[in-house]
Amino acid sequence: MSATPTTPPPALRPYLTARHEVLWDEADAFAAEHIASRVARMEAAPGRVERKVADLMAARGWFAVTIPASFGGLGAGHVAKTILVHRIARISAAAAAILQATLIPVGALLHFATYEQKGRWLPRVADGSLLLSIAVTEPHAGGHIGGIETTAERAGSEWVITGSKVHIGNSHLAGAHLVVARTAEAGVSTSQALTAFMVESSRRGLSVPEHRPGLGLHGFSAGRLDLDHVRVPEDNVVGEIGQGLSVAQSSSILYGRPNLAAVSLGIHEAVVAATTARLKTRPRYRASLSDLPVLRDRIGGMEARLRAGRILAYQSVHLLDQGLPCDADLINAKYLGHQWAAQSAQDAMELHGAHAFDRDYVLQRLWRDIQHTYPPAGTGEVQRIRLADAAFDEDHIQWSERLAAEAAWARPDPTAA
Repeated sequence: MSATPTTPPPALRPYLTARHEVLWDEADAFAAEHIASRVARMEAAPGRVERKVADLMAARGWFAVTIPASFGGLGAGHVAKTILVHRIARISAAAAAILQATLIPVGALLHFATYEQKGRWLPRVADGSLLLSIAVTEPHAGGHIGGIETTAERAGSEWVITGSKVHIGNSHLAGAHLVVARTAEAGVSTSQALTAFMVESSRRGLSVPEHRPGLGLHGFSAGRLDLDHVRVPEDNVVGEIGQGLSVAQSSSILYGRPNLAAVSLGIHEAVVAATTARLKTRPRYRASLSDLPVLRDRIGGMEARLRAGRILAYQSVHLLDQGLPCDADLINAKYLGHQWAAQSAQDAMELHGAHAFDRDYVLQRLWRDIQHTYPPAGTGEVQRIRLADAAFDEDHIQWSERLAAEAAWARPDPTAA
């Protein structure tokens, strides 16, 4: 995938302000200058966590793209967040994953933390001195939040947390983790049994095993946290006691799903670009492969999916910035964004033939990376069940509407260019 910057497609103009277009250019320039040259090294050493790219993004304040200016952030909203993740993912999905993983717990703090807690944590994210993770998934429960076994027990003015979390994005970069644990006895409804805690990585009893690289996203860590009677003070509780399910669900819907839609979109664009470039330069029958109707048919399908995925990704976060109810749209953007990108990646592998299996060729990396946008924030089955709730008008909690006051900080100025 070429790192050459591009202008936003006309189809996105309804969702972009002049400020967004400037950010688009900045993200493209950053990816070309600072990320493109590091991709080969990240692929060659998959067991190494990429810290320099995180430092460079932190220096630009991008981990604080949705944090209000009153806490040192950019206050730019969800369309801006999508632009950053999308444009960086074109060049490196791993770098984009580092960015988006901290943005999820940032959303939880914005929506549920007290003013004092926001003042304690968010300025440090904004100045780049602190990255965060959100720790919900567990070894035996997987994505089933009702099956969480990690416990938190009150001990005077402290809470004692014991358990394990897995597949935690930025596990090896985060200085603090938003941990969801069980605080009620068995038999209590999940909606009241869980609580969210901020746990600093320096707390005694918290350990992070050595990074183990995954299939793709080399350079990004999504590891394990082990908590052995970790003590945290009362004021590290985020939200109310028993509100952990709401913290986790709202963060997943309002941040996790659109973030992953943006990562999928960046990978999808790179897949189409790599494939069309290959077909245009590969000679066949005194012409090129791109002239063969059977191949153009396949490319047409890829382009159709890409254009539809792009609209879904940006339209959904535009609605979120407007403070409109759009939970199902965010869910759909993640679901179809991954599905369409994965289909195009598979088509691209077939169109490239044996060349697709070359270790150093970009397409193999893209195919591996897109697999990582399927499980987080709910698998395809989970997304379809939530969409069925919407079809039956049973999606009674609309987090995008309930938290509209925080979600609408970046409503575009109608007079903006």
